[in-house]
Amino acid sequence: MATDGPIVVIGVGNDFRSDDGVGLTVARAIAALNLPGVTVIVGVADGSNLVTAWENSRAVFIVDCARSGAESGTIHRFDPLSEDIPADIFPRFSTHAIDIPESIKLGRLLGNLPPQLTVYAIEGENLAAGAELTYKVKTAAEKVTAMIQETIAHILPR
Repeated sequence: MATDGPIVVIGVGNDFRSDDGVGLTVARAIAALNLPGVTVIVGVADGSNLVTAWENSRAVFIVDCARSGAESGTIHRFDPLSEDIPADIFPRFSTHAIDIPESIKLGRLLGNLPPQLTVYAIEGENLAAGAELTYKVKTAAEKVTAMIQETIAHILPR
């Protein structure tokens, strides 16, 4: 377990499916802060890439769109090191061959999970073709960005 490795923020999603791009929006917002010691990955081609993306990191934040049936803009926060992520939280028609929960299971089997891992899933409203986030999802993205920024501030040395 790395205690001095980078903090990694990973945005997952698709910019061309409206709210499905929320993870990418949050990742870009964190990247714009230019925080030292923070690596931002805007998009991953497949969930299996997450396993290598978080290698040797001290903390990882993953953000994606959720479709669990909760009200749009609802923020789900998971600590996969101590709890399972519900299998039905992410869109069923995901374009990823391996989804986030499966990636975490793979990382656990390989013994390379980071010491701190947080997954934010923001409940989407519209996953149809389009580039804009709906209002509630955009507001939730701003909140998650602030939550991640605050947590990073507590991890980084002062």
